[in-house]
Formats: sequence, C-alpha cells, structure tokens
Amino acid sequence: MSNLQAKIKTDSWINATWSEYIQITENSDYQKAKFYYNKGKFRIEMSPLGNDHASDHNIITYAINLYAVVKGINLNGKDNCTYRKTGYQDAQPDLSYYIEDTVDAVPYGTSIISLDEFSPPTLVVEIANSSLADDKGEKKNLYEDLQVKEYWIIDVNKLEIIAFAIENEGSHRIRESQVLPKLEIALLEEAIRKTRQTNHSKVGLWLLEQFQK
Repeated sequence: MSNLQAKIKTDSWINATWSEYIQITENSDYQKAKFYYNKGKFRIEMSPLGNDHASDHNIITYAINLYAVVKGINLNGKDNCTYRKTGYQDAQPDLSYYIEDTVDAVPYGTSIISLDEFSPPTLVVEIANSSLADDKGEKKNLYEDLQVKEYWIIDVNKLEIIAFAIENEGSHRIRESQVLPKLEIALLEEAIRKTRQTNHSKVGLWLLEQFQK
C-alpha cells in the first residue's frame, strides 16, 4: 500500500485493487476529495471548484427542483452523495436524483448508498470545468455500468449541457430529458447563459415563467 500511496496523482485514473482503494478513501489527507472507482481503477478529485462551478451547480439544482415542483414530478435530490457497488464501482457525482418510481428508494439514516441493496439514481449530473474530458469518458462508462437512466455534463466553459440517455449498458445523446419529461436541454443552457448577465433570482423567475407555459 505504501508504494501506491507514493504514486498517487490526483485527477487521474490509477490502477488499484478494491481494498487498496478503500484504504485511500479513509486517508485523512483526502477528507475534502471526491472519489471514483471503476473496475480496477480509481480517481481522486482535488481540483479547486471556484465560482463558475459553484454557481452553475446552484442554478442547475434550482432549475431541476423547480421543474419538478411545477410539473408535479416526484423527486428527491442529493449533493455529492456516494454510491457504491462493493468491489466494482464507487461514485460521488455532483448532483443525483431519484425520480418517480424510485423517489423513496433510499431511507433517511443511510450513509453510503449501497447499490448492492438500493437502486441507482435516476439522473446524475456532473459540473465539468477541468474534469470535462474525464466526465465525457471514464465517468460516462461508470454511470453506464451503474445503470442510471440519464447523465448530464454541465460544461462550465462552453455554457452547454451534454446529456445522455442510458440503456442496455450504452448511451446516446439527447436534447430533451426523458426522466423529466418535456424538459428541453436548450432551455437549461439558456438559463446558464443568463447567469453570466444577471443574478440567480432573476434567472429563477425567468425559469418559472418558462416552466409554467
């Protein structure tokens, strides 16, 4: 384990056994890190998040919650929650949601959500700044394996959303959400662009007007 510890490079995928990975997650040096594991490789994210990442995280969270309220969609959302399939996969997406049939799948009092016991989240969202290439690559493979139904990548720099529907261990691009019916990805992209020009309250009011049409 000491050799692995010496070679750890954050924000990169590193080969390791599951037991080695778990030991790394318990290391106090990485208390503020995010962890991912997929079939013999792990990644530690320590990159500073910054204003743009935090702001886009906030407005997307607000937009998804508001849409669900206006449209009467049952939804439970989670920030930076750990999902674990013991021995095989681990993920801590920026945002994740259980929607409709699985809305109450995970009871309060649960710590790490074991996918050996509970169903995977319906929708996963990653806010991508420096991590964009990985979010489009290995993490997409990870979420396909975990069998989430939809995966969104928020590109902080290009102000766009790359959305995928996942089925049959694969995925394809979509421009309208399937798990939040009739929600157009372009509308959320416009909301993100508006945050570069005005505050979140005004963008939120604009979103409410759009969702009520």
